Amino acid sequence: MILNNITEAIGNTPMVYLNKTVEGIAAKVAAKVEYFNPGNSIKDRMALNMILKAEKDGLLKPGGTIIEGTSGNTGMGLALVAIARGYKCIFTTTDKQSKEKVDILRAVGAKVEVCPTNVAPDDPRSYYSRAAQMAKEIDNSFYFNQYFNLANREAHYLTTGPEIWEQTEGKITHLVVGVGTGGTISGTAKFLKEKNPDV
Repeated sequence: MILNNITEAIGNTPMVYLNKTVEGIAAKVAAKVEYFNPGNSIKDRMALNMILKAEKDGLLKPGGTIIEGTSGNTGMGLALVAIARGYKCIFTTTDKQSKEKVDILRAVGAKVEVCPTNVAPDDPRSYYSRAAQMAKEIDNSFYFNQYFNLANREAHYLTTGPEIWEQTEGKITHLVVGVGTGGTISGTAKFLKEKNPDV
Protein backbone atom coordinates (compact mmCIF):
# COMPACT_ATOMS: atom_id res chain seq x y z
CA MET A 1 0.00 0.00 0.00
CA ILE A 2 1.27 3.47 -0.90
CA LEU A 3 -0.03 6.37 1.17
CA ASN A 4 -1.01 9.69 -0.39
CA ASN A 5 0.96 11.70 2.17
CA ILE A 6 2.57 11.44 5.60
CA THR A 7 -0.62 12.26 7.49
CA GLU A 8 -2.10 8.90 6.46
CA ALA A 9 0.70 7.19 8.42
CA ILE A 10 -0.51 8.70 11.70
CA GLY A 11 -2.28 6.31 14.07
CA ASN A 12 -3.18 2.64 13.79
CA THR A 13 -0.07 1.83 15.81
CA PRO A 14 0.44 -1.72 17.09
CA MET A 15 0.14 -2.97 20.63
CA VAL A 16 2.83 -5.33 21.90
CA TYR A 17 2.77 -7.55 24.98
CA LEU A 18 5.48 -6.75 27.50
CA ASN A 19 6.90 -10.10 28.54
CA LYS A 20 10.28 -9.81 30.23
CA THR A 21 9.52 -6.34 31.61
CA VAL A 22 6.54 -7.58 33.63
CA GLU A 23 7.76 -11.10 34.40
CA GLY A 24 6.10 -12.40 37.56
CA ILE A 25 3.02 -10.17 37.24
CA ALA A 26 -0.23 -12.09 36.77
CA ALA A 27 -1.80 -9.53 34.44
CA LYS A 28 -1.18 -9.34 30.71
CA VAL A 29 0.43 -5.96 30.01
CA ALA A 30 0.61 -4.46 26.53
CA ALA A 31 2.15 -1.22 25.28
CA LYS A 32 0.82 0.92 22.43
CA VAL A 33 3.83 1.60 20.22
CA GLU A 34 3.28 5.28 19.50
CA TYR A 35 6.81 5.92 18.27
CA PHE A 36 5.65 4.15 15.08
CA ASN A 37 3.92 7.41 14.17
CA PRO A 38 5.91 9.36 11.54
CA GLY A 39 7.03 12.00 14.07
CA ASN A 40 7.94 9.24 16.55
CA SER A 41 5.31 10.35 19.06
CA ILE A 42 1.66 10.11 20.10
CA LYS A 43 1.58 13.90 19.62
CA ASP A 44 1.20 13.35 15.86
CA ARG A 45 -2.40 12.33 16.49
CA MET A 46 -3.39 15.58 18.17
CA ALA A 47 -1.35 17.66 15.74
CA LEU A 48 -3.33 16.27 12.82
CA ASN A 49 -6.68 16.65 14.57
CA MET A 50 -5.94 20.19 15.77
CA ILE A 51 -5.03 21.27 12.23
CA LEU A 52 -8.09 19.61 10.67
CA LYS A 53 -10.36 21.23 13.28
CA ALA A 54 -8.72 24.66 12.81
CA GLU A 55 -9.25 24.37 9.04
CA LYS A 56 -12.88 23.31 9.50
CA ASP A 57 -13.53 26.22 11.88
CA GLY A 58 -11.87 28.71 9.51
CA LEU A 59 -9.10 29.52 12.00
CA LEU A 60 -6.32 28.23 9.73
CA LYS A 61 -6.47 29.34 6.12
CA PRO A 62 -4.48 28.23 3.05
CA GLY A 63 -0.85 29.33 3.19
CA GLY A 64 -1.22 30.26 6.85
CA THR A 65 1.27 30.02 9.67
CA ILE A 66 0.99 27.54 12.53
CA ILE A 67 2.28 28.93 15.82
CA GLU A 68 2.87 26.82 18.92
CA GLY A 69 4.93 26.58 22.06
CA THR A 70 6.51 23.13 22.17
CA SER A 71 9.12 21.04 23.90
CA GLY A 72 9.57 19.17 20.61
CA ASN A 73 7.07 16.38 19.98
CA THR A 74 3.99 18.49 19.30
CA GLY A 75 6.11 20.74 17.10
CA MET A 76 7.32 17.78 15.07
CA GLY A 77 3.76 16.51 14.59
CA LEU A 78 2.51 19.95 13.57
CA ALA A 79 5.48 20.44 11.21
CA LEU A 80 4.89 17.12 9.43
CA VAL A 81 1.19 17.83 8.93
CA ALA A 82 2.04 21.41 7.88
CA ILE A 83 4.37 20.15 5.16
CA ALA A 84 1.64 17.91 3.75
CA ARG A 85 -1.03 20.63 3.92
CA GLY A 86 1.01 23.66 2.84
CA TYR A 87 1.48 25.68 6.03
CA LYS A 88 4.44 27.48 7.56
CA CYS A 89 5.39 26.86 11.20
CA ILE A 90 6.86 29.03 13.92
CA PHE A 91 7.56 27.37 17.24
CA THR A 92 8.73 28.69 20.56
CA THR A 93 10.60 26.45 22.96
CA THR A 94 12.68 26.79 26.10
CA ASP A 95 16.42 27.00 26.51
CA LYS A 96 16.36 23.74 28.50
CA GLN A 97 15.45 21.77 25.38
CA SER A 98 18.26 19.96 23.60
CA LYS A 99 19.95 21.47 20.57
CA GLU A 100 18.97 18.31 18.68
CA LYS A 101 15.24 18.94 19.23
CA VAL A 102 15.57 22.48 17.94
CA ASP A 103 17.71 21.32 15.01
CA ILE A 104 15.21 18.66 13.92
CA LEU A 105 12.33 21.15 13.97
CA ARG A 106 14.38 23.52 11.84
CA ALA A 107 15.35 20.64 9.53
CA VAL A 108 11.67 20.05 8.70
CA GLY A 109 11.23 23.72 7.83
CA ALA A 110 10.02 25.30 11.05
CA LYS A 111 11.29 28.57 12.44
CA VAL A 112 12.16 28.15 16.12
CA GLU A 113 12.55 30.85 18.74
CA VAL A 114 14.28 29.77 21.96
CA CYS A 115 12.91 31.45 25.10
CA PRO A 116 14.16 31.47 28.70
CA THR A 117 12.97 28.66 30.99
CA ASN A 118 13.21 30.46 34.32
CA VAL A 119 10.34 32.89 33.81
CA ALA A 120 6.66 32.66 34.79
CA PRO A 121 4.22 31.43 32.10
CA ASP A 122 2.64 34.89 31.87
CA ASP A 123 6.01 36.64 31.53
CA PRO A 124 6.22 38.14 27.99
CA ARG A 125 9.53 36.26 27.51
CA SER A 126 8.04 32.80 28.27
CA TYR A 127 7.54 30.44 25.39
CA TYR A 128 3.78 30.42 26.04
CA SER A 129 3.45 34.21 26.02
CA ARG A 130 5.81 34.63 23.09
CA ALA A 131 3.78 32.21 20.93
CA ALA A 132 0.50 33.95 21.81
CA GLN A 133 2.04 37.35 21.02
CA MET A 134 3.40 36.21 17.64
CA ALA A 135 -0.07 34.99 16.66
CA LYS A 136 -1.38 38.53 17.24
CA GLU A 137 1.44 40.05 15.18
CA ILE A 138 1.55 37.69 12.19
CA ASP A 139 -1.23 37.86 9.60
CA ASN A 140 -2.96 34.61 8.64
CA SER A 141 -1.57 32.72 11.64
CA PHE A 142 -3.13 30.57 14.35
CA TYR A 143 -1.80 29.76 17.82
CA PHE A 144 -2.75 26.15 18.58
CA ASN A 145 -2.27 26.33 22.36
CA GLN A 146 -2.22 22.55 22.86
CA TYR A 147 -2.86 22.79 26.62
CA PHE A 148 -6.29 24.37 26.10
CA ASN A 149 -7.20 23.15 22.62
CA LEU A 150 -10.03 20.59 22.93
CA ALA A 151 -9.09 19.07 19.56
CA ASN A 152 -6.09 17.63 21.44
CA ARG A 153 -8.35 15.54 23.68
CA GLU A 154 -10.71 14.80 20.79
CA ALA A 155 -7.90 13.20 18.75
CA HIS A 156 -7.52 10.46 21.35
CA TYR A 157 -11.26 10.01 21.75
CA LEU A 158 -11.53 9.49 17.98
CA THR A 159 -8.41 7.36 17.41
CA THR A 160 -6.36 6.12 20.38
CA GLY A 161 -9.31 4.93 22.47
CA PRO A 162 -11.05 3.04 19.65
CA GLU A 163 -7.77 1.44 18.57
CA ILE A 164 -7.02 0.19 22.09
CA TRP A 165 -10.58 -1.09 22.51
CA GLU A 166 -10.41 -2.98 19.22
CA GLN A 167 -6.87 -4.31 19.73
CA THR A 168 -7.72 -5.68 23.18
CA GLU A 169 -11.08 -7.01 21.94
CA GLY A 170 -12.70 -4.92 24.66
CA LYS A 171 -10.83 -6.76 27.41
CA ILE A 172 -8.79 -3.79 28.65
CA THR A 173 -9.11 -3.34 32.43
CA HIS A 174 -6.55 -0.59 33.15
CA LEU A 175 -4.99 2.26 31.18
CA VAL A 176 -1.65 3.76 32.17
CA VAL A 177 -0.62 6.96 30.38
CA GLY A 178 2.11 9.55 30.84
CA VAL A 179 0.58 13.00 31.22
CA GLY A 180 1.80 16.23 29.65
CA THR A 181 -1.11 18.30 28.35
CA GLY A 182 -3.63 15.72 29.58
CA GLY A 183 -5.10 15.18 26.10
CA THR A 184 -4.12 11.51 25.74
CA ILE A 185 -5.41 10.38 29.13
CA SER A 186 -8.66 12.37 29.03
CA GLY A 187 -9.61 11.58 25.42
CA THR A 188 -8.66 7.90 25.52
CA ALA A 189 -10.22 7.38 28.95
CA LYS A 190 -13.47 9.09 27.91
CA PHE A 191 -13.85 6.63 25.04
CA LEU A 192 -12.93 3.57 27.11
CA LYS A 193 -15.20 4.57 30.01
CA GLU A 194 -18.11 4.93 27.59
CA LYS A 195 -17.44 1.38 26.42
CA ASN A 196 -16.89 -0.01 29.93
CA PRO A 197 -17.27 2.18 33.04
CA ASP A 198 -15.15 -0.31 35.03
CA VAL A 199 -11.96 0.38 33.02
